[in-house]
Amino acid sequence: QVQLVESGGGLVQAGGSLRLSCAASGRTISNYAMGWFRQAPGKEREFVGGIGWSGGSIYYADSVKGRFTISRDNAKNTVYLQMDSLKPEDTAVYYCAAGRPIWISRQSLSTSNTYTYWGQGTQVTVSS
Repeated sequence: QVQLVESGGGLVQAGGSLRLSCAASGRTISNYAMGWFRQAPGKEREFVGGIGWSGGSIYYADSVKGRFTISRDNAKNTVYLQMDSLKPEDTAVYYCAAGRPIWISRQSLSTSNTYTYWGQGTQVTVSS
């Protein structure tokens, strides 16, 4: 079992930055792919970005590419999502997830079914 706890959410003005953390416990995540997803009120959960177990493969949704950066520190069993140039449309609950796909690809990392473990989410609100 892997337990995931997100933190770092909050209220920020448009153009600002936040850094989300996802701390894992129970098992090392060094052999897990990690993903970030978000869900806005009234909308379906959507892929934000994913990172392979070594950190060598990283994929982003087009809506956040160039503004968000995913990184991982396997020694700390933690994954991060640095969010810059935030927009009001980035407002959502952000979730991290861990999974072990057969292969690492944009398709596998962007698919919810890839992930076995999910955190409880952290709210990000961007004001205009």
